Amino acid sequence: MAAEDSFRDYVAARLVGLSRAAYLLTGDRHLAEDLVQQALVQVASRWEKIAAGGDPDPYVRRVLYHQHVSWWRRRRVVDRPQAEPPDTAVADRVSDKDTELTVRQALRRLTPRQRAVLVLRYFEDLTEVQTAEVLGCSVGTVKSNTRDALARLRATAPELEDLRGAR
Repeated sequence: MAAEDSFRDYVAARLVGLSRAAYLLTGDRHLAEDLVQQALVQVASRWEKIAAGGDPDPYVRRVLYHQHVSWWRRRRVVDRPQAEPPDTAVADRVSDKDTELTVRQALRRLTPRQRAVLVLRYFEDLTEVQTAEVLGCSVGTVKSNTRDALARLRATAPELEDLRGAR
């Protein structure tokens, strides 16, 4: 199979998962699309070598996360204005969409690094060691960022505790 066909098949099979991870990292659909596109452009130029090494997924995800880290290091934008203020009330019966919105809003309250650590650890199910490798930091940094992010979520998003009990 030609490298171009192999890359096209990989993108078709993994685009949804990569987009979901990018959205969780950025909190914005358009930024997530840009992040995935930039990561795939970087990967495309070296696809033959990457694919020859076995499973390309870890490498592609690493490029995605590193690209995200580069973005937030350059931008340093903490808050983005929103058209409407977030609704903090939680309904008695929590639907999947309500849960999704609540988690999105909670993730937006974190710094980009804290968000990246939580997405890698809890949404991508990576170990502390794997997360440290992806982000290019120490395991201790991953642990402290996880601790700080969870503490910040407990303080700024108490509605998540209600969700945990509803599940």
